[in-house]
Amino acid sequence: MERLNLLNNQFSNQETKALLHVAQAPADPILKLSTGFKVDTDPNKVNLGVGAYRTGEGKPLVFPVVRAAEAKIFADHSLDKEYLPIDGDQNFNKGARGVLFGWDHADVNSGRVATCQTLSGTGALRVVGEFLAKHKSAPIYVSDPTWGNHNTVFAKCNLDVRKYRYFNK
Repeated sequence: MERLNLLNNQFSNQETKALLHVAQAPADPILKLSTGFKVDTDPNKVNLGVGAYRTGEGKPLVFPVVRAAEAKIFADHSLDKEYLPIDGDQNFNKGARGVLFGWDHADVNSGRVATCQTLSGTGALRVVGEFLAKHKSAPIYVSDPTWGNHNTVFAKCNLDVRKYRYFNK
Protein backbone atom coordinates (compact mmCIF):
# COMPACT_ATOMS: atom_id res chain seq x y z
CA MET A 1 0.00 0.00 0.00
CA GLU A 2 2.96 2.29 0.63
CA ARG A 3 3.85 2.53 -3.08
CA LEU A 4 0.28 3.47 -3.99
CA ASN A 5 0.20 6.11 -1.27
CA LEU A 6 3.41 7.62 -2.64
CA LEU A 7 1.97 7.61 -6.14
CA ASN A 8 -1.34 9.08 -4.99
CA ASN A 9 0.55 11.89 -3.26
CA GLN A 10 1.74 12.93 -6.72
CA PHE A 11 -1.91 13.67 -7.53
CA SER A 12 -2.69 15.49 -4.26
CA ASN A 13 -2.96 18.90 -5.93
CA GLN A 14 -5.65 17.62 -8.28
CA GLU A 15 -9.36 17.56 -7.51
CA THR A 16 -9.50 13.75 -7.48
CA LYS A 17 -7.29 11.00 -6.13
CA ALA A 18 -7.00 9.37 -9.53
CA LEU A 19 -5.48 6.07 -8.45
CA LEU A 20 -7.22 5.26 -5.18
CA HIS A 21 -9.24 2.53 -6.90
CA VAL A 22 -6.11 0.61 -7.96
CA ALA A 23 -5.48 -2.48 -5.87
CA GLN A 24 -1.86 -3.18 -5.06
CA ALA A 25 -0.53 -6.38 -6.58
CA PRO A 26 0.46 -9.10 -4.13
CA ALA A 27 4.09 -9.41 -3.13
CA ASP A 28 6.12 -11.69 -5.37
CA PRO A 29 6.94 -14.84 -3.35
CA ILE A 30 10.32 -15.27 -5.05
CA LEU A 31 11.37 -11.68 -4.35
CA LYS A 32 10.18 -12.20 -0.78
CA LEU A 33 13.18 -14.50 -0.38
CA SER A 34 15.49 -11.59 -1.21
CA THR A 35 13.71 -9.34 1.28
CA GLY A 36 14.03 -12.01 3.97
CA PHE A 37 17.70 -12.43 3.14
CA LYS A 38 18.39 -8.72 3.59
CA VAL A 39 16.85 -8.61 7.08
CA ASP A 40 18.42 -11.90 8.27
CA THR A 41 21.40 -11.15 10.52
CA ASP A 42 22.98 -14.62 10.34
CA PRO A 43 26.60 -14.13 9.11
CA ASN A 44 26.52 -17.52 7.37
CA LYS A 45 23.42 -16.84 5.29
CA VAL A 46 23.35 -17.55 1.55
CA ASN A 47 20.91 -15.89 -0.85
CA LEU A 48 19.23 -18.64 -2.88
CA GLY A 49 16.49 -16.37 -4.23
CA VAL A 50 17.13 -14.20 -7.25
CA GLY A 51 20.00 -15.57 -9.32
CA ALA A 52 22.81 -13.01 -9.39
CA TYR A 53 26.54 -13.27 -8.95
CA ARG A 54 27.77 -11.81 -5.66
CA THR A 55 31.05 -10.67 -4.16
CA GLY A 56 32.41 -12.23 -0.98
CA GLU A 57 30.61 -9.42 0.86
CA GLY A 58 27.28 -10.37 -0.72
CA LYS A 59 27.12 -7.33 -3.01
CA PRO A 60 26.09 -7.69 -6.68
CA LEU A 61 29.12 -8.54 -8.81
CA VAL A 62 29.55 -6.76 -12.13
CA PHE A 63 32.06 -8.72 -14.21
CA PRO A 64 35.08 -6.81 -15.56
CA VAL A 65 34.03 -7.73 -19.12
CA VAL A 66 30.67 -5.99 -18.52
CA ARG A 67 32.43 -2.87 -17.22
CA ALA A 68 34.72 -2.96 -20.28
CA ALA A 69 31.73 -3.27 -22.62
CA GLU A 70 30.00 -0.36 -20.88
CA ALA A 71 33.13 1.77 -21.27
CA LYS A 72 33.44 0.82 -24.95
CA ILE A 73 29.81 1.76 -25.62
CA PHE A 74 30.17 5.01 -23.67
CA ALA A 75 33.30 5.97 -25.63
CA ASP A 76 31.80 5.14 -29.04
CA HIS A 77 30.42 8.47 -30.26
CA SER A 78 29.40 6.92 -33.59
CA LEU A 79 26.41 5.36 -31.86
CA ASP A 80 23.59 7.68 -32.83
CA LYS A 81 20.93 6.61 -30.31
CA GLU A 82 18.28 6.55 -33.06
CA TYR A 83 15.22 4.34 -32.76
CA LEU A 84 15.77 0.72 -33.64
CA PRO A 85 13.55 -1.19 -36.07
CA ILE A 86 10.37 -2.60 -34.53
CA ASP A 87 12.00 -5.99 -33.95
CA GLY A 88 15.19 -4.54 -32.46
CA ASP A 89 18.86 -4.57 -33.33
CA GLN A 90 19.49 -7.23 -35.98
CA ASN A 91 22.99 -8.04 -34.75
CA PHE A 92 21.62 -8.55 -31.26
CA ASN A 93 18.85 -10.80 -32.60
CA LYS A 94 21.30 -12.89 -34.61
CA GLY A 95 23.55 -13.16 -31.56
CA ALA A 96 20.63 -14.32 -29.44
CA ARG A 97 19.82 -17.03 -31.99
CA GLY A 98 23.47 -18.07 -32.02
CA VAL A 99 23.62 -18.35 -28.25
CA LEU A 100 20.36 -20.32 -28.10
CA PHE A 101 20.84 -22.69 -31.02
CA GLY A 102 24.62 -22.72 -31.53
CA TRP A 103 26.57 -20.42 -33.82
CA ASP A 104 26.80 -23.01 -36.59
CA HIS A 105 23.15 -24.11 -36.48
CA ALA A 106 21.48 -23.74 -39.89
CA ASP A 107 18.44 -21.98 -38.42
CA VAL A 108 20.49 -19.09 -37.03
CA ASN A 109 20.57 -17.64 -40.56
CA SER A 110 17.82 -19.55 -42.41
CA GLY A 111 14.85 -17.39 -41.43
CA ARG A 112 13.12 -20.40 -39.85
CA VAL A 113 13.62 -19.00 -36.33
CA ALA A 114 12.26 -15.54 -35.60
CA THR A 115 13.70 -13.30 -32.91
CA CYS A 116 12.90 -9.84 -31.66
CA GLN A 117 14.49 -7.65 -29.04
CA THR A 118 12.28 -6.58 -26.17
CA LEU A 119 12.56 -4.37 -23.14
CA SER A 120 13.00 -6.75 -20.19
CA GLY A 121 11.82 -10.27 -19.51
CA THR A 122 8.32 -9.10 -18.62
CA GLY A 123 8.20 -7.09 -21.85
CA ALA A 124 9.17 -10.24 -23.74
CA LEU A 125 6.35 -12.18 -22.08
CA ARG A 126 3.84 -9.53 -23.05
CA VAL A 127 5.05 -9.44 -26.67
CA VAL A 128 4.90 -13.23 -27.03
CA GLY A 129 1.57 -13.33 -25.19
CA GLU A 130 -0.01 -10.80 -27.54
CA PHE A 131 1.49 -12.59 -30.55
CA LEU A 132 0.11 -15.97 -29.45
CA ALA A 133 -3.29 -14.51 -28.61
CA LYS A 134 -3.53 -13.05 -32.10
CA HIS A 135 -2.00 -15.85 -34.17
CA LYS A 136 -2.16 -19.16 -32.26
CA SER A 137 -5.20 -20.04 -30.19
CA ALA A 138 -3.81 -22.65 -27.81
CA PRO A 139 -3.14 -23.01 -24.09
CA ILE A 140 0.16 -21.74 -22.73
CA TYR A 141 1.86 -23.77 -20.04
CA VAL A 142 3.67 -21.96 -17.24
CA SER A 143 5.88 -23.64 -14.68
CA ASP A 144 4.68 -23.91 -11.09
CA PRO A 145 6.25 -22.20 -9.28
CA THR A 146 7.06 -19.25 -11.52
CA TRP A 147 7.52 -15.51 -11.08
CA GLY A 148 4.44 -13.78 -9.75
CA ASN A 149 3.86 -11.71 -12.88
CA HIS A 150 4.02 -14.52 -15.46
CA ASN A 151 0.48 -15.85 -15.03
CA THR A 152 -0.96 -12.34 -14.88
CA VAL A 153 0.81 -11.15 -18.03
CA PHE A 154 -0.44 -14.12 -20.03
CA ALA A 155 -3.96 -13.85 -18.56
CA LYS A 156 -4.09 -10.17 -19.55
CA CYS A 157 -3.34 -11.34 -23.11
CA ASN A 158 -6.48 -13.54 -22.85
CA LEU A 159 -4.47 -16.74 -23.06
CA ASP A 160 -5.60 -20.00 -21.48
CA VAL A 161 -2.87 -20.24 -18.82
CA ARG A 162 -2.18 -23.73 -17.51
CA LYS A 163 0.42 -24.85 -15.00
CA TYR A 164 2.88 -27.70 -14.95
CA ARG A 165 4.91 -28.70 -11.91
CA TYR A 166 8.67 -28.97 -12.28
CA PHE A 167 9.69 -28.64 -8.66
CA ASN A 168 8.62 -30.72 -5.70
CA LYS A 169 8.82 -28.60 -2.55
